[in-house]
Amino acid sequence: MKAFLILEDGTVFTGTSIGSTKDMISEIVFNTSMTGYLEVLTDPSYAGQAVVMTYPLIGNYGITPDMESRKAWPDGYIVRELSRMPSNFRCEGTIQDFLKEQDIPGIAGIDTRALTKILREKGTMNGMITTNENYNLDEILPKLKAYTVGDVVSKVTCDEKYVLEGNGPKVALMDFGAKKNIAKSLNERGCEVTVYPAGTKAEEIIASEPDGIMLSNGPGDPETCVSIIEEIKKLYNTDIPIFAICLGHQLMALANGVKTYKLKYGHRGGNHPVKDLTNNRVYISSQNHGYAVDGTSIDPKVAKEAFINVNDGTNEGLAYEGKNIFTVQFHPEACPGPLDSGYLFDRFMDMMKGAK
Repeated sequence: MKAFLILEDGTVFTGTSIGSTKDMISEIVFNTSMTGYLEVLTDPSYAGQAVVMTYPLIGNYGITPDMESRKAWPDGYIVRELSRMPSNFRCEGTIQDFLKEQDIPGIAGIDTRALTKILREKGTMNGMITTNENYNLDEILPKLKAYTVGDVVSKVTCDEKYVLEGNGPKVALMDFGAKKNIAKSLNERGCEVTVYPAGTKAEEIIASEPDGIMLSNGPGDPETCVSIIEEIKKLYNTDIPIFAICLGHQLMALANGVKTYKLKYGHRGGNHPVKDLTNNRVYISSQNHGYAVDGTSIDPKVAKEAFINVNDGTNEGLAYEGKNIFTVQFHPEACPGPLDSGYLFDRFMDMMKGAK
C-alpha cells in the first residue's frame, strides 16, 4: 500500500505503508543511530514526535527484549528500507508486526537522507503520514502548522510509585518518561530505587528520606512543566544529592532561573561527542533532545558548565555551586561508546556516600 509523508513546507515523499494505516500528524525529527532502533521506539522522550532513521537499513535483528519502557511512544516511524527477514538468536518478531501491534503508522522506501537534509536546513517541522492517495494539501497544511506537541510528560509517566529492591542507598527516581535502564543502572549498583510519578509533591519525596534523588529524561518543551519546576525548586533547597538526566537537567536549570531554548533540529543519535570540563576528556554520548539549556544565561553563583557538546558548543551539563547536584543533557544509561559515561552513576553513588 502506498503511503505519503507531507511536510508543513509542502514537500511530499511517496513510499510504502508500514505498521498502522491510520493518518498521523506529528513533529518530524531524525535519529542518526546505526543500531538501537528498538530502544529508540520505546524511549518515552519521543512521545509527540515521528522519528526518521537516517541509517538506511532498519530491522535486521528484529524485535528483541531490549525495551526501554512498556510500549512504543513515537507517533510515526520513517525508514529507507525495512528488513523483511530479521536474523538474530534473540529475535522475537519483526518490526513490521511490532508497529502494527503498537498502532504506529510508518512509511518506508523514501530517501531519508534527503528528508534529513531538509530538516537540517529548514529546522524541525511538522508532518503527516497518510495512505489516502486523494489527500488535499490545502486542507492538510493548516493542520500541520497548527500542531503542537503539548503536555506529553503526563502521558508517559508511571501511574503509581513502585520499588526496585536493593541493599544500598535509597534513591527517589522522578519519572518524567524515564528509560528503564536509568533505574536498572542504579539498581545494579545496589540502590533501592523508588520510582515516583511526575506529579508527585516534593514533600512526599523529602519525607521518604532518600539518600539521593534522580530526575529522569522525558519528552516535550521543558518550559511547559510549570508545576513540576515548582516542586524541583523545593528539592533543590534540601541537602539531598541530586543527579538529573536530559529533561531533568533542563527542569533543574529552569528551577534556578536558567533559560532553555529550542534547537534548530535537535540532537538525536548514539555518537555525539561531549567534553567533561573537569578533566577535558571527550566521551561518546547517546542523545535525544530538541531543547537545550542556554549556557549564556547561567548565574556563576548558582552553577557552572560541566559538559559541552563538541560539535556545536551547546551546554551538556551543569554542576551546582554549594550543592550536591549535577545534571547532564545526554544519556549515560544508554551505553554509548559502549560504556563511556557510565562513570556518572558512580559519581552519584560517591555523592550519596559523602552526604551521609
